[in-house]
Parts: sequence; C-alpha cells; structure tokens
Amino acid sequence: MAATMRAPRIQALWLLPWLLVVFLTKFASTSPLKTIPKLAVHHRINLENPSTSTNLNPYNPEDHKTYYYDQTLDHFNYQPQSYATFRQRYVVNEKNWGGSSVAAPIFAYLGEESDLEGDVEAIGFLRDNAARFNALQVYIEHRFYGKSVPFGTRENAMRNATLRGYFNSAQALADYAEVLLYLKKHFSTQNSPVIVLGGSYGGMLATWFRLKYSHIALGAFASSAPVLYFDHITPSNAYYSVVTKDFLDASRSCHNTIKRSWGDIDRAAATSNGLSWLSKKFNTCNPLKDGSELKDYLDTLYCTAAQYDRPPRYPVTVVCDGIDGASQNSDNLDRIFAGIVAFRGYKSCYNLSEFFPSETLQGWRWQTCSEIVLPVGRGDQDTMFQADPFDMKTYSDSCKQDFGVTPRPHWITTYYGGLNIREVLKRFGSNIIFSNGLHDPYSSGGVLENISNSIVALVTQQGSHCLDLMPASQNDPEWLVRQKNEEVEIIHNWILQYYQDLFQSY
Repeated sequence: MAATMRAPRIQALWLLPWLLVVFLTKFASTSPLKTIPKLAVHHRINLENPSTSTNLNPYNPEDHKTYYYDQTLDHFNYQPQSYATFRQRYVVNEKNWGGSSVAAPIFAYLGEESDLEGDVEAIGFLRDNAARFNALQVYIEHRFYGKSVPFGTRENAMRNATLRGYFNSAQALADYAEVLLYLKKHFSTQNSPVIVLGGSYGGMLATWFRLKYSHIALGAFASSAPVLYFDHITPSNAYYSVVTKDFLDASRSCHNTIKRSWGDIDRAAATSNGLSWLSKKFNTCNPLKDGSELKDYLDTLYCTAAQYDRPPRYPVTVVCDGIDGASQNSDNLDRIFAGIVAFRGYKSCYNLSEFFPSETLQGWRWQTCSEIVLPVGRGDQDTMFQADPFDMKTYSDSCKQDFGVTPRPHWITTYYGGLNIREVLKRFGSNIIFSNGLHDPYSSGGVLENISNSIVALVTQQGSHCLDLMPASQNDPEWLVRQKNEEVEIIHNWILQYYQDLFQSY
C-alpha cells in the first residue's frame, strides 16, 4: 500500500499544531474542582528519555506508514451537516502481514485521549507479536486528538459548542468501524479476523467495540480499562485508596510524611508571606497564587508515580527514597521537596503544569464533563490525601461553567452496560481479555475476575497502568513475561477457533 493512498472522500485540511502550554487556554477549568486523574496509556514524563536499547523489537518509523481517511462527522444523524467529513489519521505496518490469501489477522490499536504518534512508538504489543500471527498492524487516532481534529484547529473545535457535540465515544467507535471496514475492502481481506486492542480509556473503547461491533472484531484486549468506575459501581475513593496502599507498601514513613504535609502547606499558605515562602522552598517556576496549586501538583505527582509504577525504575519507590533519604535536619516540607527532586531530577525550577499535554487536558476535561463521568473522590482519613469527596452538584456546576452542559453520569452504563456485568456478559459476551496490575489505581474499577471461559481477567500483583502494552524488553521481570505470553496464547486460541469455523463453512 503506497503512502499516498487516501480514502475516496479525502479533504485537504490544514491543521495547526496543538497548544503546548498546559491549562493556559480558556477551556481549562476555572473552577476549584479537582480534575479527574488522567487515563493516558503512557506518561509523557516517563518517556522524556526513552531507552530502546533493551527493547527486543525496537520501533522502526520506516515500517509505519501514515494515511488519512475522510471520516464522517456524524454517524447517527441524517441532517445535511452530518455528512460533512474530516481527515482522520491512521497508521499501518505491513511488515509482517501474511496477506489476504491466507486471511491473515489484523491487529487494530484504538487510540485514546492523546496524539497517535506517541502511541505508535510506545505501544509495543502489536509489533512484538505481529510476526507470530503474520498480522497487519493498524493504529487509529481518536477524533479530536492529534491530527484528527474536525475543521481546523483544536482551539476552534473546542470553542464551537455544536462541533464539540460530535466529540464522544460512540462517534469514535463508529469511526474505528468505518476505517477497519475500509481497510478490509482495500486489502481484499474480508475473511481476516480483527483483534482490537486498547489501554486505559482505549481499553474501554476496545471492550465496547467488541460488544457493539462484534461483526467486525473477533476479540478485544483491554489493558487497564476501568469499565466499572461508573455510576458508583466502584467506591468513589477506590482510586486514591490504591495510591495510598502503593506508598504505604513502599514506605510507612514516606506515607506518613505525605499525609502530614497537606496541613503543613495549608498552615504556611495562611501566613502573610507564606505563598512566597512556599514558592521559594519548592522552587516553582511561577509564584504560587494559592496553596492549592502546590497541593494539586503533589497530588498529581503521587498519582502519576503510582499509576505508572513500572519496572525497572518503580517511581513510587523513587519518590519515597527521596523523602526518606532527606537530611536529618530537614523539616517535613523539605522531605516532600526531596521526593519531587528524586522523581523529576534537579531543575532550575519546577513547572506545576508539566504532567500532561494540553490537548489531553482539554479533550479529557470535555469528555469527563459530558459522558465519561468517573466519580473519583476521597473521604475523610481513608487515604493519605486530604478529604475531597466527589460531589455531583459541584462537579456539574463546574462543567456547566466551562462548557455550558450538564454531565450525564448514567449514560455510560445505559449505552454500554457495566451494572451486573458478570450476569449480563456471561450470557452474550465473548472474547475479551481484561488485564490489570494491582499497583494501578484504576485497577479498582477494572474487571478482576473471569466472567466466562472467553471473557477472562488477567491480574498481576506488581503490574501498573497498561504495562503489558509496552514494548518487550530484556529487563522485563518474569511475571510480566508470563502475563504477556498468556495474553498471546488466548488471542491465538481465538484466531485458531475462527479459522476452524471458517474452513468448515466452505
């Protein structure tokens, strides 16, 4: 397939680069409401200095060709404006594909709330296993992210309330269906089985795609997908309870220092010169305007360390080693700052808005204010954080202020299910892998027990967020190697059974 291939309805749209400054646009929340922890597959900070020297199958950009599909704006309406199209980016790797003559499978990675470029490099599971399956690799970008923004810039798209209404998971799933059916037609491979894969929010999408588009996808591999963190199926404080447990397991003294630090920050911020003193103590790039800025930064740092607590670095241990290893004459906040330095390294100053790209923050803020309502909160004294219970009214008021809409907290379970998932899916669902690592705070909202013989839960005690999607490395611990092998074997059995059924039909 030549790199100049285009879908039949391609438009020429000029897309400006997305804004790189986090939370400096008018679409960032201006309310005091704390943002929901991000569901990104990989984390930007963890990839600042990526080492591919130990990867068993390093990423080769020459193997991956980028194309654009002229995608339908609105799949569920027939008004004239619904037929408008926009360019949706996808990437294909044909290196190991066995071809249509043998109905070789298609592995399709469903993009989540981020630019596709980072995913193609960071997600190693497809290219690590493509040769074994002779599989065609496909990566599809989620609408409104990266270069798949309808009609111009992300800033304009997010400002337009009508256009923004097309930014939802159901439209994204229909996008993936159109692209996959187009590719099967283009490659003349109608009999090739499709396995959809995704991590985090993308893992939710993979699960929902298998349930909604079972005529297209033979199976789904959903890594770290908190499909049960909706409609209060999972306790609100579950996410922060796991973060707390991760730190407590690493070091009780570290946990206790963090728990005491919130009050120390509040007391310092309340003094006449306290914010200036805190700014100097934590070497912030910009003067603090409120103590909550520093607390939100630390909250995100600890959650990030826990969520992406991956070998060989294990960020939770790094943070705690920094806190516990501070000099004996250090006060509590000196120790907290030592944890920041251990995790982030020595810097001329520390940017309190450094953790996620602005496009992820903008897009995810909209998605969680419309349909992806994750009721994450904290009770009093049940985590190492200050109490911050989830309050739907406060949440709704914040979303109404930012976007002029009220969230729909019951829509996900209405449209995709989740309530009584075991009883429901064992009757009509099949061929889904739910993988979760218990160091991942979002595992608390994941499927942790087998539902049937073909809807299986693979759980690892030491695993973290989407770790099994990362490239295979010479340094992978034995338990991770076993987990990946088990996932591959399950997918192999799905495809083998498919071929047996296919041949019997001829």
